[in-house]
Amino acid sequence: MANIVSQAEYQEKWDDCNKNPQYPDPLDSFDIISSYPQQFGIGYERWIELPDISLMISNQKYHDDLQIVFEAGQHEFEEIVEFGFNLSGSYSINGLDVACNRGGRENFLQWDFFSREYNTFVKTWFRNEHFLKVDIHLTSSEILNNFVYCVNQELPPDLIKLIEGKSQQNYIEDNLLTPGMILPLQQIINCPFQGMTKQIYLEAKCLELIALKLEQLTKTKNASIKSITLKPKDIEKIRHARDILIFQQENPPSLLDLARKVGINDNKLKIGFRQVFGTTVFGYLHNHRMEIARQLLQDGKMHVATVANAVGYANPSHFAAAFKRKFGVSPSECKAGKKTFE
Repeated sequence: MANIVSQAEYQEKWDDCNKNPQYPDPLDSFDIISSYPQQFGIGYERWIELPDISLMISNQKYHDDLQIVFEAGQHEFEEIVEFGFNLSGSYSINGLDVACNRGGRENFLQWDFFSREYNTFVKTWFRNEHFLKVDIHLTSSEILNNFVYCVNQELPPDLIKLIEGKSQQNYIEDNLLTPGMILPLQQIINCPFQGMTKQIYLEAKCLELIALKLEQLTKTKNASIKSITLKPKDIEKIRHARDILIFQQENPPSLLDLARKVGINDNKLKIGFRQVFGTTVFGYLHNHRMEIARQLLQDGKMHVATVANAVGYANPSHFAAAFKRKFGVSPSECKAGKKTFE
């Protein structure tokens, strides 16, 4: 049964629980941890103020579904630019999954202009889900100008207008986390430094993630140009190609052979596969192999070299490097029980 509380009640519980905030870094009074109210769940929110950036790390798990009712009211005009990176868990607004789809791992760029009035809405978090998220809030959109100077024409036009100050239209774009985003996210969550070194280190990691997200947006725009209309029979053939790829993962066919097996030309298979599954044919195979490897390692019954061979890697060191790029930990660390982040 869901816990249903008003925004005011929820905030009151937070305030009662955090009358004495925690400061994990004795050299930084702008690094604060707030504990999650125990009647709702366990975990924390950690806010770290950096130059031009407010960094938040949310790490929570809920006893039951939690619904917070935000009543209609007024809000001063405010501009918010947020880069969000959801490693696990999900939530919904008015019954619609937002940001992190159930079981998925996503990132998003959200640029909002809040007006003075807003309607009632309900935000829901789900029981027993581990909600792990890193948010980068920009105190000013000026920070993006350095990036846009280089990639101006490659970004979506609506985003370019916002960055140039020529629009106040709300903007949101979400996509899957890329393997390259996992490591800096893990490094932010497990930052080993304090004081000035921590500030410089975390700012660099935030800028790295912003750059990776903008790079993803340029690729998304370019990929959208190379799209084709797929008929139901085309989609069926593409899904069949996926099944063949998984069945023959130890000795996969070439792209041309795979296209011939399902009766489609290789160009349509290449472009259509990305449209249906969000990645390339062999990108999908790589992700599948890595997921199988993670399951085998977590099971703990096989040596790393045996797992590498089982998923098609003759060289264990090549497998170890690919696994760490994908999940942020080495195969031996995964086997020992260290948490992965993909």
